[in-house]
Amino acid sequence: MLRRTKGIMCMLAGMSLVAACGSGGSADKGQSRADGKVSIEFWGWAPGYEESVAQWNRQNPDVQVVFKTIPTGAKGGYEKMFSAIKADNAPCLAQVGFESVPTFLAEGALQDIAAHTDDVKSEFSDFAWSQVAYGDQVVGIPVDVGPQALFYRTDVFEKFQLKPPATWAEFEDAARKLHKADPSYALTNFSTESYWYAGLVGQAGGNWFDTAGDSWKVDINGAASKKVADYWQGLIDDKLVTTSQPWSPEWLKGLSTGKIATAVGAVWMAGVLQDNAKNSAGKWAVAPMPQWDQGTHVAGNEGGSTTAVLKGCDNAEQAADFAAWMSTDDKSLANLITKGGIYPAAGAGRRLPEANKPQDFFGGQRIHEVFNQAAAGTAADWKWGPNMTQAATAFQDSLGEATVGRTTLSDALDDVQDKVVADYKAKGLSVITR
Repeated sequence: MLRRTKGIMCMLAGMSLVAACGSGGSADKGQSRADGKVSIEFWGWAPGYEESVAQWNRQNPDVQVVFKTIPTGAKGGYEKMFSAIKADNAPCLAQVGFESVPTFLAEGALQDIAAHTDDVKSEFSDFAWSQVAYGDQVVGIPVDVGPQALFYRTDVFEKFQLKPPATWAEFEDAARKLHKADPSYALTNFSTESYWYAGLVGQAGGNWFDTAGDSWKVDINGAASKKVADYWQGLIDDKLVTTSQPWSPEWLKGLSTGKIATAVGAVWMAGVLQDNAKNSAGKWAVAPMPQWDQGTHVAGNEGGSTTAVLKGCDNAEQAADFAAWMSTDDKSLANLITKGGIYPAAGAGRRLPEANKPQDFFGGQRIHEVFNQAAAGTAADWKWGPNMTQAATAFQDSLGEATVGRTTLSDALDDVQDKVVADYKAKGLSVITR
């Protein structure tokens, strides 16, 4: 976790938090009514949130939360939030993905609630808490995380006498064995998505972003990123993996038919397979993510979100109390797991029956046992940078060029690094590179 003084954080090129650096508020952002009761508005889009809000409201008549469903962040939800903040009529609470928290910070859109979180911090892993903690300040409560593991087709592995690879070296060996036996199969598909690749880099010990004084450190093309790139470049060059666009019909068909035999993915990939590969029910299992070093238990993370407290919330303490309750209460978590399919950021949620049921789609396996180990092994110091939407687009474009042979993955990382640094400088941010 980063440790910075409040003064430095306020200087951090626009990354000012409201409570620390000063900003006005609006009565709309957590109204105290004439009868002494508090009404807090909450914007989000995830399934299950509305039901958890209803549970809270039944138990807390004096602090009522009003949930408003908006489009997902990437489809206009974040723009709606920023517009409301500028108009001084934003809600107190908002669903914000981990990768977008620094963007909200750069816009001065979040409020420090550190004074109200001392008794809840211990409920979360160091990784989860690091996504909402900046210096001595806290800007939200984690809801879910996305530890990665290896989803694999048991029927294909049995047919070709493969075993779940414990290391990336074994993964390559399995890819070669499968290709030699039947080139119409591929062990997996290489994805150009930045968040998927970031999980691989985090597992390899890399970190794309950090802060130093009032500057952003950007290291997208660092040693760990290049290590991952060189590994996958070898698999691509030897045609041992496919390079279909993620979420494309070709990729989904490959998973459904078994022609793509594995997917390195986050816990939510289970739902993707169940929705898009129904005919393969019972033919999937989950194993730990292959390791760089034999005997280690390190995992990457792909995804996750927080309930963030937005600028000017007049009832930040009550907002923080609700956010903490939603992420740690057993009944709320049982609802979010069942209705929303989340993997809880809070350790208590991972012990609930709803999170540990045998799953028929995975041959009766209790797949969360694998993800519990992965979550425990996720590196704690990973941070995102501001404007990840632009960075993700640059990443997909550049890596897409590499998958069709116009450049290499290593050179593509250099290109993304240059584009992100140029973007930050254009926005007036101070940048440090290697």
